Amino acid sequence: MSETFDNRKPFAETLIELAASDERIVAVCNDSVGSSSLGGFRDAYPDRLINVGIAEQNMVGVAAGLAATGLIPFVCSAGPFLTGRATEQIKADIAYSGHKVILCGMSPGMAYGELGPTHHSVEDLSWMRALPGLDIAVPADPRQTRQALEALVAEPRGTYLRIGRHKVPSVTTAADTWQRGKFNTVRDGQDVTIIGLGTTVSRTIEAAELLAADGVDARVLNAAWISPLDTEAIIAAAEETRAIVVAEEANVAGGLGAAVAQVVAQLGIGTKVIPIGLSEFAPTGSTDWLLEHFGLTGENIARVAREAL
Repeated sequence: MSETFDNRKPFAETLIELAASDERIVAVCNDSVGSSSLGGFRDAYPDRLINVGIAEQNMVGVAAGLAATGLIPFVCSAGPFLTGRATEQIKADIAYSGHKVILCGMSPGMAYGELGPTHHSVEDLSWMRALPGLDIAVPADPRQTRQALEALVAEPRGTYLRIGRHKVPSVTTAADTWQRGKFNTVRDGQDVTIIGLGTTVSRTIEAAELLAADGVDARVLNAAWISPLDTEAIIAAAEETRAIVVAEEANVAGGLGAAVAQVVAQLGIGTKVIPIGLSEFAPTGSTDWLLEHFGLTGENIARVAREAL
């Protein structure tokens, strides 16, 4: 089995490394030092960690104020509470006001497992996609997590960044670049396109391997960016392959699949777009069990792709 990684660890390590050479970097959290893996940052830079307590709206407002003074705030909070409790502040103080705050949704998707829908962050992509002026990025592995932080420190902008907790294997190589608004092509193919993001990228690769055994040539795209959206890659997939399957650890109403379907519908060529994700509140269970329950496995993704063809 391939080694797997919790992306919070490279996030925390990279943030500390970048802060050593850039005094503008600060971290803001909501009593989440432990769950955001900020213990090392707190120890290294105690004066640059602002813990507002369990007050998510204040947390975003404070970060906007810090950004207005020229600092680079990384706001770290569990995805459901950051995006759900502070949506108005994200809209008004970050997206509309243009403040360069990096909103780090920690442990997104169903990473909290048995804690249930109150702690699952599956609506976040739908909510954040509705806000103009806000980037949305989903690093798939440790390499992309580091690349995302380095890019955002070099060129800060209002961004919602999903930082995964559920362990995933490495899916990128040194040849894969981190470019704003661009997907990575993991595997080329001409029959069907499978798009994954974050946790699901490794599962789309597994699906492509299963399809290859059946003689089906699957293209695999890693959707590291949702906003700006890589419309060029989506249009190419719609024109060059016969169907597009999107696997996302998110609600399909307004998520990545909906974004892809909108682009394809405007082409008017009739290419099928089939999202796999959530359309209901999750039952109680471990993260692995929940991913299987909602069909986010290599076997089911391959099955859906076969049926689409």
